[in-house]
Formats: sequence, structure tokens, C-alpha cells
Amino acid sequence: MEKRSIETFIQAAAPRLQRLYGANQAPLLLDEITSLLQSHRAAGSAARCERWDQEDVILISYGDSIRTGGEAPLRTLGRFLREHLEGLISTVHILPFFPFSSDDGFSVIDYAAVDPELGDWKDIAAIRQDFDLMIDLVINHVSRESLWFIDFINNRPPACYYFIEMDPQVDLSDVVRPRQSKVLTPVHTHRGLKHVWSTFSEDQIDLNFANPNVLLEFVRILLLYLRRGGRFIRLDAIAYLWKKLGTSCINLEQTHEIVKLLREVMDAAAPDAVLLTETNLPHAQNHSYYGDGDEAHMVYQFSLAPLLLHALHRGTSRYLNEWARNRCTAPEGCTFLNFTASHDGIGLRPAEGLIPQSEIEALIESMHGFGGYVSMKSNPDGSNSPYEINISYFDALQGTAGGRDQWQVPRFLASQTVMLAIKGIPALYVQSLIASPNDLEGVEKTGRTRSINRRKWDYGQLSGLIRNPYTPNNLVFHELRRLLAIRRQQPAFHPDAGQEILALGDAFFGVRRLSASSEQEILAISNLTEWPQRLCLQPQTGLSLTDRSFDLIGNGPVTMVNEATILQPYQTLWLAEKQPAKKVAKP
Repeated sequence: MEKRSIETFIQAAAPRLQRLYGANQAPLLLDEITSLLQSHRAAGSAARCERWDQEDVILISYGDSIRTGGEAPLRTLGRFLREHLEGLISTVHILPFFPFSSDDGFSVIDYAAVDPELGDWKDIAAIRQDFDLMIDLVINHVSRESLWFIDFINNRPPACYYFIEMDPQVDLSDVVRPRQSKVLTPVHTHRGLKHVWSTFSEDQIDLNFANPNVLLEFVRILLLYLRRGGRFIRLDAIAYLWKKLGTSCINLEQTHEIVKLLREVMDAAAPDAVLLTETNLPHAQNHSYYGDGDEAHMVYQFSLAPLLLHALHRGTSRYLNEWARNRCTAPEGCTFLNFTASHDGIGLRPAEGLIPQSEIEALIESMHGFGGYVSMKSNPDGSNSPYEINISYFDALQGTAGGRDQWQVPRFLASQTVMLAIKGIPALYVQSLIASPNDLEGVEKTGRTRSINRRKWDYGQLSGLIRNPYTPNNLVFHELRRLLAIRRQQPAFHPDAGQEILALGDAFFGVRRLSASSEQEILAISNLTEWPQRLCLQPQTGLSLTDRSFDLIGNGPVTMVNEATILQPYQTLWLAEKQPAKKVAKP
């Protein structure tokens, strides 16, 4: 992929900067950014031919999710990746690995350094030798321990102008936030007591992007991360970036303009890099960050996790099917990041309007019964409402609406095979890969409910569990590795391959994937219930099982009687027209 010329960048960026900062400041700002780009491009970098393909799979992990005494956690993570996942995943999303003061990394003190508790840039580079990297650009806020905020306290320019001061008497009731804390945080400064905007916590102080120097700082940081090997750049909490009194201060037009500008910078600096927005919001708001194909290259499929959990909890694909059939279209040149679990909880806002409220409430009640928690958010009318379920996705599937049962492992694996089959790039959270249960001890230790799904594993203990054939960790880990090995060989699972949701009834979720050149078609069909189900394609779809009788997962032909086959509880078939040329060995 070729870099855009500087001239093309200037033509696209100039009107955006003028809309954001006015006719007087925009030309100077454009000159600064252009100079930064020219310096970056002079360093040179090789570009890939294609932005993504079916071999792209992302693993999400903290730098210290797996640890060994006496070894830098990033080195332990690197060893785990090379020993178990080389050739199976393409990219590692190392959650914020910078010096931080709270929120497990998302309150950054120094954007240009690696937290010495984790390792150093050499350790990051060592992982980069074998895997691509996703790096977080924590762009909405900064730690109150950062030098920028210390300069604010001491009234030292330019950083003393990087934050948003507000009179505490100003009416901020229209502001939409995912927390219950107050919008403004009181801070003692050399100029007296000031109140600063803090969307997420008193330690995470929002930055003022109405100041063009703040934008310049983050263009510099973005280019640094690209130089350090970042192929995917994740814009954390981007929806809250721009503030304007009298509005909700979420998804504002100026925020979209900033994302589009960063996309222009990336296209000029590293044309094969991917810009990802993290917006844990209702479906339409989330997808708005594609713009017209000129904004994010990729957005999280936030609605997938609650919809899939609901489907497996109730044994019905009704709402999952409706959503996948009618709402899952990305602009040309864009794709989805498909995931079921991450370092955060299972978002409930992305389920708004997709699942009846009464069934969401029933799901929450069941998750309480399975050891989970619910985080709340404040609403403009002063009320509170559920924001996310905090639970290990593995333990969220230990039962159904009927209670706990013996199907936890196959039910969980069904959730992952659905995620691996639908259009987009799949992302596996390390805790899902190794079937981590709820970490209630972690919650008690930190006092934060999100710690339930952020277990810190001792590598020796983990190795014993995944070697023991009688543990769920072993069963899940090795089956997911086998599925990844199969998936990466199938052109029909390319992120740009066609997708059609099959009408198979509420017991099944089925998707037809067709490669761009039509050389391969796969029917991926999952039984979402705890009962055996008879599958017959022809009446509902016009398709026939006879012509698609080779199951890639089972590595053999499907047994059929009268154009039908039986799927066992939570079984998935990946049906192809014929046996592949090479058998896939277990990794």
C-alpha cells in the first residue's frame, strides 16, 4: 500500500483544521503537522500489500497478565506468545504499558516511556519481531501525576492551558458519562482552588482539544507509536474527546473531525496501519465512527458480546440474528473488530434497542448468580442505570436462564466459534483463551469490580493447568488454538469476504461466508442450545448440505440422513464444499 503524498494530506487536512480551530490558527497548525509528517516519512518503513487478511487474529493482554518471578513481565508475555501462539495469532494488543497512576494503565503519566515494572522498549521490540502490535493512544485524559498536569498546578505554559477549567456552578446536567462520579474535580493550584473536567475519575483529567497544542502533542505521540511498530492504533474513550457547554459532550462533530484528521495523518505516515475507535455505546453511535469510510478503519463490535451472551443464555438466536442480518455492514475499506471479552466488562449500552429491557434485566440477574457484578452510569436526569456486566466471559457461560449445568466448556467454545466466523478481524482476550474463572480475590484486593476479569497468572501455575487434560483451561486453550490454525487457512474468513446470515430458526446461528474471488464458500452453523438439534438447510435457505458436507472443524464429512444432520448441544460446523487439500494438524 502506498503512502499518500504530503500534498494529498494537506488538501484533506486543511479544511478539517479550519473547521476545528478557525482560519487564523489552522495554517500554522497545518505547517507544524506537515513538518512532523515529513520527518517521520524520511525515516522510511516497509508497507504490506494488503491492510488485512484471514490470518489476522489479535490477542488482548496486559503486559503483566502472565508473570514469572525474577523476569520482566513483558519478557514472560513474549515467551508465552512464542511458545504457544506463534503462527496462530498475528497481533498482540498490549494494554497500556506506560507509567500510570490508576485504572490499570489508562491513567498515563508518560506517553513516551514503558512502565519499568513491566520492562522497557527493548522488550516491546522483541515481541514486535514475531507479532504485530496494537498500541493504545489514551487520548481523552491524562494522569494527574503527569508532567502536563503538574505544570497546570504550577501555572507553567504551555501545559497549563492543556486542561478544562470550569466554574462548579455551571450546569453540566446534559453531559453524558459512563461513571457516577462528579464531572468536575477540585484541584489546589498556585492560582487557588480550580475545578477541572474529569470524565472518568479524579485521577484521570480530561485534555482540552480546543487548544491546538494538545492536538500537536498527540500527533507527535501517534507518530512515535507508529515508529515503535504499532500496526493498530486504538483510540481509547474517543467519544468524549471534545467538550461544548449545552451539549451531551459525547460524539460531537468536532470529535469526529479529530478522528478523521488522525486517519489522514496515519494514511500519510503508515498507509497499512489501522485506526481503531473504542466507543462502548449503542450500535448506531458506535458505527458512526466509520464516517463515510474516511474515519476509523475499524470499530469494535460492541453489540456482539451482550447479544451472543443473551443468545446462549436463552437458547435463542432471535435478536443476534436480527442484528447480524440488518446492522452489520461496514463501509468499503473498513471492517469490524469482533470480540466477546476484553479488559473491561460486557457493555450493556450496545444492547440498547436490540434486546428487550426485561430480558437484559433477567440476564443481569443471572450474571449476579454466576458471581458477576454490574457497574452503573449517571444519566442527565440524575438517575443511574447499568453500564456493564463485570464477569469472566467463561464464567458468564457456566449456565443458562435455567441455572448452572454441565455444558460450560462447549457453550463457551460455541461463543468463540461464532466470533471467529463472522465478518471482521477476531480478537481474543487472554483470559478467554485460557478459560479464566472469575477472579473474586482480585476484586477484593483492588476494590474494583473490573478486576474480576483481570487475573494475574503465574506462568508456572498456568502451564500446569493448560498441560493437564482434565482442566477446562486445557480443553479451551487447545481447542481454540486448533480453531485458529484452521481459520487462518480459509480465504472465506478474510475480513472483506462476503457475509449472509442464514435463516435456520432460533436454535441456530448460521452465516455464509464467500471469499472475494468466490473460490471458497463456508457455512458456519452453531447450535446455541443445550439440546441436539436437527439441521436441514434446503427449505429455509435454498442451500443443500449434500454439496457442503465437509466439516473443517471435525476434519471429515458430515453424517446426513434425508438432507439433514444432527448438531449436538453447542456444536459448530464449518462446512465447505470439499475436503481441503491439506489436513490441519493439531498445533
